[in-house]
Amino acid sequence: MAAEGSGGVQSVHLAIDVLEAVAFSDDELGVTQIADRLKVTKGSVHRHLTTMVERGYLSQNPATSRYTIGPKSRLLARLSPDADLVKVAEGPMRELRDALGQTVVLSEMTPRGAMVLVTLPGTSPIEIGVRPGSELPFYNSAQGKVLLAYAPRPFQMRMLRGPFEKVTVKTIVAPDRIDKSLQEIVKRGYGAAPEESMLGINAVAVPIFDSNDACVAALAVVGSIQYLPEKSKPGDIAALMHAAEQISRKLGHGSGASFASVRHRSQSGR
Repeated sequence: MAAEGSGGVQSVHLAIDVLEAVAFSDDELGVTQIADRLKVTKGSVHRHLTTMVERGYLSQNPATSRYTIGPKSRLLARLSPDADLVKVAEGPMRELRDALGQTVVLSEMTPRGAMVLVTLPGTSPIEIGVRPGSELPFYNSAQGKVLLAYAPRPFQMRMLRGPFEKVTVKTIVAPDRIDKSLQEIVKRGYGAAPEESMLGINAVAVPIFDSNDACVAALAVVGSIQYLPEKSKPGDIAALMHAAEQISRKLGHGSGASFASVRHRSQSGR
């Protein structure tokens, strides 16, 4: 839930938190579950739930009194242009997953980090993935680093003010080192975060561009450090970049511009 003083209207923050808690849950949720997750009172949660049920954004199961996503939310999802990104990414993501056997994740930028749109589980018996709807920080996730690396410099500078939490012993929290890593991502075209958000887990991500050469999303592979080592395998990077290029072309990118030229312009525009 948004903290006091974070800006915006707190009642709106709570309403969105309630909606997201239900929307991103695998199961129907009750009032107590939602209140516990958001660390707020059941009364405040119930008022928002009642309003969203009346407006059609949520539905209440009469048999269990629990809540699930409503018809108006589903309609908005169908009308959203973001669905086009998810749709065009499906084929390349599946091919990438089948080629590497690792979990494949598609994310786009929010003001706070990289929001996971789709997760395609790997073929390993042990599933490693990220729940859709999760927001990954800019500073210690491969997806977040890639999206921040291609963001306008003023936005980067605001994000680099921190503060940054040292989630693991491998997490980089020094602003100058994070900034340097952003420059390296633009030069080489990919970013990684070995054991920075969880020990034993690595992620490698690349940018996805639209017809205006803007970085609109990040494509990542996620797996154990055993199979995605700290020093990325050239074959993994090549497969990941190929998938991202396929998605980018479907979004209209590539008319006379290559990934290399986009990286050059991003670097020179710093």
